[in-house]
Amino acid sequence: MATYSFLDIVAAIAGPGGMISLGNGSGAAEEGITVEMVDDKNTMMIGAGGQGQHNLHAGKGGTVTIRLLKTSPTNAMMTDLYNFQTASSARHGQNTFSLRDVVRGDTVTGQQGAFKKFPSNGYAKDGPVMEWVMDFVVLDQKIGTGTPAI
Repeated sequence: MATYSFLDIVAAIAGPGGMISLGNGSGAAEEGITVEMVDDKNTMMIGAGGQGQHNLHAGKGGTVTIRLLKTSPTNAMMTDLYNFQTASSARHGQNTFSLRDVVRGDTVTGQQGAFKKFPSNGYAKDGPVMEWVMDFVVLDQKIGTGTPAI
């Protein structure tokens, strides 16, 4: 039987001003971490006569969204990193991101990352989820076999 657990996720962001652990133990919200490519890899065109053409795009840019519980101490670290990096263009856009599922073998690496914006923040009956969104010029992903090395 194949299994998955966030307990097996090791993730981190590193850049000017520090490195922050984002996987298990970071105070991640139920929704965790999402990795999404920004562009399609292909564009199909159909000509007037019905013939078709596929266009392969080179772009590897993507977005990583890190969702933390309001009470997670990781939010303070992310805030400090955000403030430091966005104070000068000399420190902007230099983050790297890594994620690994140590059991399933999935890997994600990101290069040339920048904070998209400071997360929305609310104060209500229930504490909000803080969504830290980062843009990466290059995101590489590999889905593992799911066969744990025991």
